[in-house]
Amino acid sequence: MRIISLHKSQQSIIKRAIKKDKQAQKELFDQYSPKMLGVCRQYVKDTHHAEELMLSGFLKAFTHLHRFKNEGSFEGWIRKIMVNTCLSYLKKKNPFLLTDQEYVYQDEATENMENTSVEDIQKIIDTLPEGYKMVFNLYAIEGYKHSEIAKKLGISENTSKSQLFKARKWLQEQYIKMNISYSTNEQSR
Repeated sequence: MRIISLHKSQQSIIKRAIKKDKQAQKELFDQYSPKMLGVCRQYVKDTHHAEELMLSGFLKAFTHLHRFKNEGSFEGWIRKIMVNTCLSYLKKKNPFLLTDQEYVYQDEATENMENTSVEDIQKIIDTLPEGYKMVFNLYAIEGYKHSEIAKKLGISENTSKSQLFKARKWLQEQYIKMNISYSTNEQSR
């Protein structure tokens, strides 16, 4: 029995995809599209728009595949393309997403989130204003630093920090509201 290195196998698929081999491109798409749709979905609430952005991201990835230098993971490289595609879309859609608009927040502490489903958490994240959502996703999900977020979005570091603070407060408020709604529904049964 011969053991095939997965890394070399993937490198081979990428080399074939660079040469416009449709089967290799399909293999890469099939392997990474579920995760990349999840990435796009983090930034865009509507699933159809997220799918369109994912497809646009793959088109960019396949067009520029020759730029992938096998430094770091391919998944990380394509993920970055998806994030940038989503950010470009959101900035074009509404260039005034990142504001210092103030909201009134509840000061209540959130309860333990262990029993909250992933779907419920995603629903709460979907309630974020888009500017807050972009900064929150870049910081909390993608792991960018405020200086990197500021550069990527063309804002100051302080605006990035402010947006993250406001996003966290917004999420807390929505989580509290969700729990109040669930406990009210449970009590009425």
